[in-house]
Amino acid sequence: MLDDQSLISELARVRRPIGEAHGLPNALYTEAQAHEYERRRVFLEGWASIGFGKDVPNPGDALPIDHVGVPLLLVRDHEGGLKLYQNICRHRGMILVQEKRNFGGVIRCPYHSWCYSLDGKLRATPHVGGPGLNTSPSIDRDKTGLVEVPMGVFMDVVFANVSGTAEPFEDYIRPVRERFAEFADQQIHFGGPESSFGLEINANWKLIVENNCESYHLPWVHPGLNSYSRLEDHYHLEVPGSFSGQGTLVYNPQLDPELRFPDFPGLSDKWDTAAEYASLYPNTFLSVHRDHFWAARLEPVGQRRTLEHVNIYYTTAESAESDTYRPLREKNASQWCGVLTEDVFVTEGMQKGRGALGFDGGVFAPAMDSPTHLFHDWVAAKLGA
Repeated sequence: MLDDQSLISELARVRRPIGEAHGLPNALYTEAQAHEYERRRVFLEGWASIGFGKDVPNPGDALPIDHVGVPLLLVRDHEGGLKLYQNICRHRGMILVQEKRNFGGVIRCPYHSWCYSLDGKLRATPHVGGPGLNTSPSIDRDKTGLVEVPMGVFMDVVFANVSGTAEPFEDYIRPVRERFAEFADQQIHFGGPESSFGLEINANWKLIVENNCESYHLPWVHPGLNSYSRLEDHYHLEVPGSFSGQGTLVYNPQLDPELRFPDFPGLSDKWDTAAEYASLYPNTFLSVHRDHFWAARLEPVGQRRTLEHVNIYYTTAESAESDTYRPLREKNASQWCGVLTEDVFVTEGMQKGRGALGFDGGVFAPAMDSPTHLFHDWVAAKLGA
């Protein structure tokens, strides 16, 4: 692992103008110490995606989430809103919920049966004062509820700031909300089981973000996609400190000769042929099209292993749920799964490449790699450069 002074020096090189910059140092992709540093500075002190609202559709639903080692609990309350808590009992720190389930109105700790309502309040403490005594002067129920974690939701993606020290969620999400303003407040419908898939990738999470940022690799990694959406049809998305990515001018899916998904209502003419793919730092992909969008969350489960969770959404309940559109939804998911799977050998190859002694992080092609450089610059800033 780089010592502190060496790391500062390496990160300073990342933050130079793109024609002079080098990529992030090897240690940030390979060393356990670096993983722990990123865990704290990037994923706990800032905003990061931790799940999807569609995973808790009904009041009383509760989903346990392991967010880089922090146990969280996503709950749908009686009013239909979302709550996020630390998934531990305030008594002895026991994990409250081991697997997704519906609690109706009370979440009960399996250890000593302390009970909490969906609003996080402590409601019952059986035998806490001794056999048959369910109260104790030393236990103030009003101060011993579940620990709520700051959260926000955008296009059904749930974000958390575990430390509580980041900027307000509205400020964090504003740049991408403005970019996708025509979609941000649309009614959306999850496409059901056939519209969800995941990938297990033996690579550091940053390499997956880097790859998603740019279109430079299309002709060689995605020849099928490039056959109708060519490299020259793409453009950069660049908002320093927030997101970067790519867009295409020729979105024209051919899933079925007779049937197509309905478009989101009220879109400007731009979206007749355009589609955009934003990497929202640190770990969220938002990909919008006139007739659907997909969102992906990267879950770093180790320095060299990442899970990618992908969900596809549509504009009407009919298109998302009816049997009429089921074959089309299956084709759409299969197509996107195929495209994202084509990227796996690239990200895993770059991970193996980080074993090269003395690799300096690589250089950037200014015309093609500026979205990737923006991401590297953001990581370097988060790590203190």
